Amino acid sequence: MTKNKQQQWLSGNEAFALGAYEAGVTVASGYPGTPSTEILVNLVKYQGVYTEWAPNEKVALEVALGACFAGARAFATMKHVGLNVAADPLFTASYTGVRGGLVIISADDPEMHSSQNEQDNRNYAFAAKLPMLEPADPAEAKEFVKLAFWISEAFDTPVLVRTTTRVSHVKGVVEKGEILPATTKVGIDKNPAKLVMLPANARKRRLAIEARTEKLIAFAETFARNIVELGDTAVGIITSGVCYQYVKEAFPQASVLKLGMVHPLPEKLIADFAAKVENLYIVEELDPFIELRVKAMGIPCKGKEVIPAIGELNAAMVRKGITGDPGPVLLAPVDLPPRPPNMCPGCPHRGLFYNLKRLKVFVSGDIGCYTLGFLPPLSAMDSCVCMGASVGIAHGMEKAIGQEEAQGKIVAVIGDSTFIHSGITGLVNTVYNKGASTLIILDNRITAMTGHQQNPASGRTLKGEPANALDLEALCRAVGVRHVRIVNPNAIQATFEVLKEEIARPEPSVVITRWPCALLPEERRRPKPLYGIAPASCTGCGACLTLGCPAISWVPVTPAEGKQLGCKEKQNGYARISEVLCVGCGQCPSLCKFQAIAVVEEGK
Repeated sequence: MTKNKQQQWLSGNEAFALGAYEAGVTVASGYPGTPSTEILVNLVKYQGVYTEWAPNEKVALEVALGACFAGARAFATMKHVGLNVAADPLFTASYTGVRGGLVIISADDPEMHSSQNEQDNRNYAFAAKLPMLEPADPAEAKEFVKLAFWISEAFDTPVLVRTTTRVSHVKGVVEKGEILPATTKVGIDKNPAKLVMLPANARKRRLAIEARTEKLIAFAETFARNIVELGDTAVGIITSGVCYQYVKEAFPQASVLKLGMVHPLPEKLIADFAAKVENLYIVEELDPFIELRVKAMGIPCKGKEVIPAIGELNAAMVRKGITGDPGPVLLAPVDLPPRPPNMCPGCPHRGLFYNLKRLKVFVSGDIGCYTLGFLPPLSAMDSCVCMGASVGIAHGMEKAIGQEEAQGKIVAVIGDSTFIHSGITGLVNTVYNKGASTLIILDNRITAMTGHQQNPASGRTLKGEPANALDLEALCRAVGVRHVRIVNPNAIQATFEVLKEEIARPEPSVVITRWPCALLPEERRRPKPLYGIAPASCTGCGACLTLGCPAISWVPVTPAEGKQLGCKEKQNGYARISEVLCVGCGQCPSLCKFQAIAVVEEGK
C-alpha cells in the first residue's frame, strides 16, 4: 500500500477487478485460467457484485450476455484459449449488441508460460467486428475497464480488453476512483428484433454492425488513450500494451505512438505520426496485427522482419531488433540448476500414471496438473490438445484403428473440472456412437492447476458458500456408461487391477480416481504418517524412484560410507524420503519388493 490512501499497489488482475467494481459491474462470470484467474478471485471480494465460476467460458459469456440483456453491467473473464470456447456466443453478441455494458477480458499468454498455444486474440476483435482496448500497466488496466464499459454502452457493443501475462501479473500503483452510476434500469425489456438472431433479424443487425464500425473508426481518431509522444524523429515506433514499456526502456528519446485501442485503428492518426518520423517501426507481441494494417495503408514500416513473432518481448530484444545492439546487460546471467515441473509430493495423479505406464496403453491426455504425467520418469501421456479433447481423441483413434485392434490399448485421462468444462459431450459421443474406450476421471475435488478454484463438483461456490456437488458417477451412468468404478489412486496395486479390467471391456467404461489434492488446506491439516527408508534395508534397486516423487531422492555413497551405513555389498547409494516433503500418501511402499519403506512416525 502506498502512502496516499487513494493509491494501492496492485497487480494487473487486481486492477481489472477494481476497474470492474468502479465501472458498476453487478454480474461477473468466468472460468479459471492463467493468466486471468485472479481477476474474479479479487472481484468476489467487492460488495454488490455477483461473481461466479462457470463450467466453461462459453457459459460464462452467455451468463454475462444475459445479464447485460437485463440492463446490468456485466463482465466475463477468460484466458486466450478460453475465448475459443466462447467464440460462438461472442460472434453473435456482436450482432445483438448490448443493453447494459458488456466487457470481456481476454488474457493472452506470449511465451506460453501456462498454455498449450500462443494465439493473438486481437484477431478475434477483427473477426467479430468488436472494439478492443489494450492496457500497458495496472493503472491502465483499471481505467481501461471503465472506458470499455463507457464504449460498450455508447456504441451498443460488447468490448474486448486484451491483457497479457506480463500485464496481468506485474504490480503497479493504481489510484482509486469513483463508482460509475448506472445508465440503464435493470429489468426485463423485450426486444426480439434486436436479440433473436433469426436470419431476417440478423441481416438487419449485420448492417447495424457496419454503421457501428464506422462510428468506432471515427471515435478511434479522437480516443484520448491513443497517445503521440514526439521525441527524436529519426526513429518512430507504433506500439501497444506491455510492449510500450519495452519501447520506452529501449528508446526513451524516440517518438512513440502508443495505441490504447488496437481495433479499430486510428488510420489518420497513424498516417500523421508516420509522416513526422524518418524510420517507422511496429513493436507488438505475437502476430503482425498492427503492422499488416499499417502496410495496407501504404505506409512503409518495419515490424516482424526485425521484431520476433514468437514469445514474449523485452527491452533488449526490441533494442537489438531495431539497432542490432541489445545494450548493456543489467543482470549477469546465473547458471541455476534445472527445475523441471513436477507433480507435488503426495499428488494422487502420480500413482495413476505409474500404473498407466505399466499397462503400456496410449494415453490421450488433457489440460491440468496431470499433464505433467508426460514428463519422465512417468512418461505416461501421449497426446494433449485442449480442454476436453482427450475423450474425443481416444474415441477417434479407436474408430480409425478398429475396435478389436484398439481394445485394451487406448485410454482417455481428464480432470474433474475439465470433464465438466468440455469432457461430458465427448463421453456422450463415445456412448452414442458405440465406442469402447475407457475414460479415467481424475477427481481431486478442486480445480488445482490454476490455484484451487471451486467447480461444480467441489460443493462450494466462488464465494465459498455450500453448493450442490455434481455427482460424477451418476452423471456418467445417466449418459449410458454401465461400468463406473471409483478407486483410491494411492492404492497402486488395487488401482492397477481395476484399470486392467476396465480397459479390457468391449464397451465404454469410466474409472474415477478419487483423492483430494495434497495442497488443499484440509489435506495439509490432516494427520498423516511419515515414511522412511533405512539405508541398511534399501537394496538400491531404484524402484521407488520411478514414481518421480520429489520427496524421494537418491543418496550416493562411497564403499566405505556404504559399509558404515550397513548398505548391501557393492551398493553405491540408497533411497531417502524427505521428512519435510513426505505427506504420507502411501504410494511408495507398494513399489518396494524388499519392504524397505515403512512408517517411521504415525500421523500427527
